[in-house]
Amino acid sequence: MSTPSTPSPAPAGRTRAAVMEDVAARAGVSAMTVSRVLNTPEKVRPQTRARVLAAMRELDYRPNSAARVLATGRSGVLGVVSFDTTLYGPASMLYGIEQAARGAEYTVTIASLRTLTRGAIEEGVDRLRSQSVDGVIVIAPHLSAAEGLRRLPPDLPLVAVGAADDLPVPVAAVDHRAGAVRATRHLLSLGHRTVHHIAGPMDWVDSDARVAGWRHALAEAGREAPDPLPGDWSARSGYEQGRVLAADPEVTAVFAANDPMALGLLRALREAGRDVPGEVSVAGFDDVPEAPFFAPPLTSVRQPFGEVGRLAFQMLLERIDGAEGVPRRTVEPELVVRESTAARAD
Repeated sequence: MSTPSTPSPAPAGRTRAAVMEDVAARAGVSAMTVSRVLNTPEKVRPQTRARVLAAMRELDYRPNSAARVLATGRSGVLGVVSFDTTLYGPASMLYGIEQAARGAEYTVTIASLRTLTRGAIEEGVDRLRSQSVDGVIVIAPHLSAAEGLRRLPPDLPLVAVGAADDLPVPVAAVDHRAGAVRATRHLLSLGHRTVHHIAGPMDWVDSDARVAGWRHALAEAGREAPDPLPGDWSARSGYEQGRVLAADPEVTAVFAANDPMALGLLRALREAGRDVPGEVSVAGFDDVPEAPFFAPPLTSVRQPFGEVGRLAFQMLLERIDGAEGVPRRTVEPELVVRESTAARAD
């Protein structure tokens, strides 16, 4: 094995910052070994790793955040596992986490997945661990993500966002059930005898919780719940189910599980000549930025994405610091009332 070459000295009168080759020469290893110590230290023998770290300290070597790693044992980088989606909720949740981390001078690196299956989550987490992240946040609104979260390494500081209740990991989430209860109670308070529901996809935690909240509010008022109509979060599905609802003269109030489906519903009602809110009141969920500009402006449940992002980030820092237990902490959503809901016409 060839001996690593010694870098040329710095010109007289100027102190040159140490580079990776300087560390390699001081420790008597290759530059590749130094790189492994920084990025995948578990793959380097303990004696060699200790020699390289000692050389870094002696030379005050600072590649990226190496100095911080040496001083605190942390890289200052957090990993986020998300999935490839343009849906408003998950995208806004990711933004909320990034903002919270940035405010605390942490860098976020993202593993974006096409699906949240067990294998995909494990692969995404492995990818992040290879980058020496201090911990990982998994945005996991799919029920199918549960098995992947159960099988992650127990030594990894991890927090899930929007995941199911029965998981052995801490969870930060919006209380979707409470938001659905508020929307349904609001519609009942306007004199509507019952509230119909266009639900989200079956594999989503959010969808299940919103159906549960809608059913609860109807049951506590002594009202029978109509069969929920299945949607897929898209305006098209709201429109298609809206045509079914618009044809029923008994329908006077509808709670859609998200705002795009409410938008499709509004179009279907308008095409059928059903006035909103004169004949039918409509409420949505998410309070997308466009909601005040729907025709009419949409009553909707606002999700506090920034607050959930801060909560997830704080919970992850607690795990990194050694906190134990598997708490579930939720943030309450807010009902924003606009012109799409009104008292039931006699």
